[in-house]
Formats: sequence, structure tokens, C-alpha cells
Amino acid sequence: MRKMKKKLSENILEKFSMDFLRNQVLKNAYGNDDTVIAGLDPRVLIGWYLFFGLVPWFANDLYFLLGSFILVMVTTILAHVAGLVLFLFALGVFSQTGYLFLVTLVFGGDASAIVPLLILTLKVATISLASVTVFSGLDPDKLSNGLMWYGCPERLSFSISYAYRMLPMLMEEFQNVLLSYRLRGNPPARDTFGGKVRYLIYEIKIIMESFYPLMLNTAKRSRTTVEALELRGYRYAATNKAVKKIKLSHLKVTSNDLLFLAVSFLWVVLSILCSTLF
Repeated sequence: MRKMKKKLSENILEKFSMDFLRNQVLKNAYGNDDTVIAGLDPRVLIGWYLFFGLVPWFANDLYFLLGSFILVMVTTILAHVAGLVLFLFALGVFSQTGYLFLVTLVFGGDASAIVPLLILTLKVATISLASVTVFSGLDPDKLSNGLMWYGCPERLSFSISYAYRMLPMLMEEFQNVLLSYRLRGNPPARDTFGGKVRYLIYEIKIIMESFYPLMLNTAKRSRTTVEALELRGYRYAATNKAVKKIKLSHLKVTSNDLLFLAVSFLWVVLSILCSTLF
């Protein structure tokens, strides 16, 4: 039994290694190009997100929020979001709600607080899942082009796209810095329970110390990238209307986009109708 528990704990630790975390993040950002959501026009996705990212904040109707949550949950499944992202979403949203419910009971509340907390949970969950759906289905180029079409300044849209592209480099640099600290360090033994606690503190300390050289190395790479863009005439291209027109010429609303919008609209109408009737 002890060997089985030890093997299980080792497997769990292997699952949550740095490589696993990096693969999950990169899969969510770059590995969903063949999904239904990724095939939609970025302008449609951004407009859809603006509705489900703003309207639930101002709505307090339980049926409407429940219908919106079911819709964005389906779109999240269609987007093939990474399991780690969904796990962190569920842990963050529902643990916070459970914490608020326990605090309410401790300070004299009763079961009547369930409905307001459920409304708050549905609001946060709907907006969070809508964000996850859209940004897992948009690569940096699509996101930048969609924002540019809506009139977003070129520098701002490029900055968002560039931050997206920096993600793999940032994680690779973090892993290199972390490995360099481990090679030069002397970790404590993990044979006993106290040793495992000391090893956990040691790992946390290394991660905290890795952030400064990570930011420094990333800033150096960013400066090199900016200089290369300037040499290629990026500043002129960003303000030239002909270049912008050519860059956005491939955007096209297809029948799949219209079907996606129609299904979303009908589902929202059905949710409002159920709210009115019941």
C-alpha cells in the first residue's frame, strides 16, 4: 500500500512538471487551429465576446444567466480548451463562491443566500468561459486583424498580438533560468516529511528568484525585435491605409459565421422567453 501511494504521488508530481504546464498553455494558445471556433471570422468572435463579456455583468435574471452559461460552456467544448485552463477556471470560480457562502453562514446568513451567490457565480463563469473560448480560438494574427478592423489603433493591436507571440519565448526563458538555478543549487533531501517541506520551500524560493533575470532577458529580446521591425519599415506600414487594406482583405464572413451568430441569438432569445414565462 505504501509503495502504491508513493508511486501515485510521483505520477501526480510528474503530471504537474514545468514541461506539462508549458505544453498546456501553448496548446491552449496555439494548438486549436482546427476547431470549429478557430474557423470563424475574428470580427464575429470579437463581437460575440463583447456581448457575453459585458451584458452578464448588468443582468440579474437567473434564467438568462443560466442560458448564457450553458451556451458559452458548449462553445468552450467546441474550442477544445486545455484541461489545465478549465481546472484553474473551476478552482478559481467555484472555490470563491464556496468561500463566500461559508462566510455568509458564519455571520448569520441562511440558505436564502444561495440564489444571489448563484447569480454571481454564473456572471463570473459566463464571462470567464467566453474569454477562454475566444482567445483559445484566435491566433495572434487573427486577433490583431480583428481588433484593427474594429478601429483599434495599430500599435495597440500589434502590442496585444506581440504579447501573444512572446508567450512561448517567455516560458522557454523561464525554464532556462529555472534550470540554471537548479544546476547551481543544492536542494535538500526529500526522504522524510520535513525534507519534503524544505524541498517545497526551496522550489518556491527558486521560482521567486527566477523572475528578475526572466524579465531582464525578455526585455533584451524585445528590444532586438523592435529594432528589427523598425528596420523593416513597421512604423510606416502601421500608418499606411493601403497596407491596412491589404492586410485585412482576407477577412470574410462565411455561412458558418452567420450560423454561429444565429444559434447564439436564438438561444439568448429563448433564455429571455423562459425568464418571462417562469
